[in-house]
Amino acid sequence: MGTGAPPPAGPTTPHTATTRTGTGTTPSAPAQRPSRGAGRAGTGRRSARRRELVACGVLMAPFFVLLAAVFLVPVGTAVWLSLFADDRSGLGFGPPNPSFVGLRSYLAVLADPTFTAGLGRMLLFCLIYIPLLVAASLVLALLLDSGAVRLRAWAQLGLYLPHTVPGLIAAVIWLYLYTPGISPVIDLLSRGGLQVDLLGVDTVLPSLVNVVLWSNLGYNTVIFYTALRALPREVVEASVVDGAGPVRTALLVKTPQIRSAVVTVVLFSLIFTLQLFTEPMLLGQSTSMIDSRFSPSMYIFDAAFNRNSYGLAAAASVVLLACTIALSYAVTRWTNRSVGPEEER
Repeated sequence: MGTGAPPPAGPTTPHTATTRTGTGTTPSAPAQRPSRGAGRAGTGRRSARRRELVACGVLMAPFFVLLAAVFLVPVGTAVWLSLFADDRSGLGFGPPNPSFVGLRSYLAVLADPTFTAGLGRMLLFCLIYIPLLVAASLVLALLLDSGAVRLRAWAQLGLYLPHTVPGLIAAVIWLYLYTPGISPVIDLLSRGGLQVDLLGVDTVLPSLVNVVLWSNLGYNTVIFYTALRALPREVVEASVVDGAGPVRTALLVKTPQIRSAVVTVVLFSLIFTLQLFTEPMLLGQSTSMIDSRFSPSMYIFDAAFNRNSYGLAAAASVVLLACTIALSYAVTRWTNRSVGPEEER
């Protein structure tokens, strides 16, 4: 006897197929097809991602164009010029003949004592100027934020006004105040029996610090004051409830909260100081204590326009840039290491 009749032959569709078992046949499960909705969702996500990338590229394009125009191209040009020197024939009166000298200009800059002395002088300037600037700006900002200063808007305007004066004009004003014979300050001191040479050997650097501090104090005060105004008032109120006085609140509560603003001011001040040029150049008109290579920027100017050595000036510019980057990196690393784990969180 047979176990059963075979299933009728016929076409099968992708959706219904038969499988043979021991007792008969059972229809198999229909084949799975990808959902059209899932495909559209994946395509939509890719399109949205593509649109985001295009939008980011369009928005960032001006930044990269400006970065290339004001930083990458000048640095590349300086590096290229530093590898060449102009050799002149005919006892130096012939036409310039550029020749490749490699790293000779860099070795000449690093071996020049006037350049290293100018760099050390600016580092000493930083050690005097930056702590004074940060401390004075922070104290003024804390006074403004505490409400102890009346007419706060007028006080901010008065502090910021010196920063609006161009550095050239500010240097001329202080040159007038520092020059004996025409300065009312020196005349007043001499009447009191105090003879002071504000541009002497021991006073020229503090006098220069005073000029730069007067110009930048108000600007950095505004930065600190803005950071203080952004602090949550609940934190300050909680410290008052806990019994902290105004001084303890300012030093132990407010100041640690604006650490990032302090680091920013220190970095910008360091970069500005290493590039100091206008103030010592003008003050050098009245004192022999400031020569044509007093600062690295003045050394570069002297090499390019007084000695016509563009390769040497370019090499000094690259060395100054490297020193600025190294010191900025060192300050950033030091501030990051001094931050505790609680502050990092």
